[in-house]
Amino acid sequence: MSSGLAAPEQGIPTVPVPAGSSEADRSFHALEREVVQHLFRYSPGFAVVLGIHSYDGILPDLTPAATAAWAKSAEKLLERLNSTEPQALSRERRVDRELLRLRLRSDLFDLQEYPYLDRLPLAYLGPLELVPYTARPYAPPPHRAQAMIRVLEGAPKLLRTGTERLKGPLPEAFVKLALAMAEGLVPHFQESEGFVRDQAPQELAAYARVRIEAEAAATTFVEHLKLALPGATGDFALGPARFQRLLGVREGIKLPWTDLEREGWADLRRNQARLADIARSAHPPVSPETMLAAISRDHPSAEQLLPEASRFVEELRQFVIHKDLITVPTPEHCRVEPTPQVDRAWTTASMDPPGPFETSAYEGVYHVTPVEEDWDAEKKEQWLASFNRPVLRNVTAHEVYPGHYVQFLHFRAHTPTLTRRVFLSGAFTEGWAHYTEQLMIEQGYGGGEPSFELAELSDALLRNVRLLASVGMHARGMSVRSATDLFVKEAHMDPFPAEREAVRGTFNPEYFGYTLGKLEILRARRAYLEQNPRATLRNFHDLLLSFGAPPVGFLGPLLLGRDPVST
Repeated sequence: MSSGLAAPEQGIPTVPVPAGSSEADRSFHALEREVVQHLFRYSPGFAVVLGIHSYDGILPDLTPAATAAWAKSAEKLLERLNSTEPQALSRERRVDRELLRLRLRSDLFDLQEYPYLDRLPLAYLGPLELVPYTARPYAPPPHRAQAMIRVLEGAPKLLRTGTERLKGPLPEAFVKLALAMAEGLVPHFQESEGFVRDQAPQELAAYARVRIEAEAAATTFVEHLKLALPGATGDFALGPARFQRLLGVREGIKLPWTDLEREGWADLRRNQARLADIARSAHPPVSPETMLAAISRDHPSAEQLLPEASRFVEELRQFVIHKDLITVPTPEHCRVEPTPQVDRAWTTASMDPPGPFETSAYEGVYHVTPVEEDWDAEKKEQWLASFNRPVLRNVTAHEVYPGHYVQFLHFRAHTPTLTRRVFLSGAFTEGWAHYTEQLMIEQGYGGGEPSFELAELSDALLRNVRLLASVGMHARGMSVRSATDLFVKEAHMDPFPAEREAVRGTFNPEYFGYTLGKLEILRARRAYLEQNPRATLRNFHDLLLSFGAPPVGFLGPLLLGRDPVST
């Protein structure tokens, strides 16, 4: 299998048509496979993350000719979906039809309305990560090493495409972030060589050869970005119209962005009021800033950070099981690892879960970003303070139990159709994980110790301000500097992590999804428990996760048994 554009006939797992399906459902089943194969041609790395390893080692062809051809075919597939008569389909298939329509429009938005391949250097760096092949033993090491070799073989072409498409002036924030990530590629490739050396030594010579070529291409790409930096601008924003369109094509949200902003401010004020109540109840009463500063001093050392995270994984697992809050599908196991070097410029902590198509690799990998050796003492202290023990517990709830890891175990075990297994809403996945932080406090995690709720509220304020910064920077013309100040003032953050958060919002406006998703899930929970007064939280959580990861704009109709309709 060569690197480059995935072939149209590239294999995807078969999801059987249910017995007794109508002719319309059987016809839709064939169209569904065509659409999914087409989606993977544009994003083969996403197929690998989902556990479809026939795409291992394949990189996307992002040249203008290839993406224009892809978009033209996507438009034809969208026309075919639009012409499918909904009422001839079963309800499950009607839901899938709406999901596929939304997903195609989402990718076409990126290519035609953003257009991100001409502005965002990160688009050419993400596909070169080798973590999907080293993190989990889904196949023998030689197979995974060969996939890594194919990625590195394709790296020069992909990066060359980037230098050709990324014409200036580029947004300054995009360039700086891409520089930090691109400069991490060479260490990432070298670090990954250790996996080949230790576990697939027969592939070491081939890996070393292509690594040298890939590193040279990465160095050239870095130099291209450095040349672009002096002429870079502050023009990164989507603008109000495209921001509204983003809400629709990503999450099926018809709510005006101004209403979303109002909901964000209202939730921020609720969380700030609760924080103030806790501070006033202290003996003696103190300010919220004083209480947050106090818990920030209770942080692990740089050497203790990952061991502490591992301890909290098991602590939370036992709590979730004891409280019977949700079914935890088995088998399950999660280990803690440092965030790969290539991702440290933009992520604090993350979950690398097993994909829904994985057949043998169920293990999750919880990545925590460590202190960097070259940071000065003040930066190191600020970073560790942001990972204080109460906050680290809260982050672990978000990422592992009962957050992302448990969610993806359900996704793997129960998602019924091909479409549901390949549709991943950012607001649903992040909203669920953020919702579980509040759930832990509601259920008594920490035994009423104020520091646990303080940590949950601290992270809730962070997510509130992410929403407000996203709207502000992309729809209201807010600067990165002003967004940084917003994080400092409203979320009580130190300047260094606040600036990282503001910069993240320039290229990832969808980090509004944490708060948006949480609010939608809470709304859905209230409605479900009102209609089902004998139901338990476990009933609600299991039902919610049985939907897969749908756009949050679809949650109400799905819970009520109605058909969702995309914009």
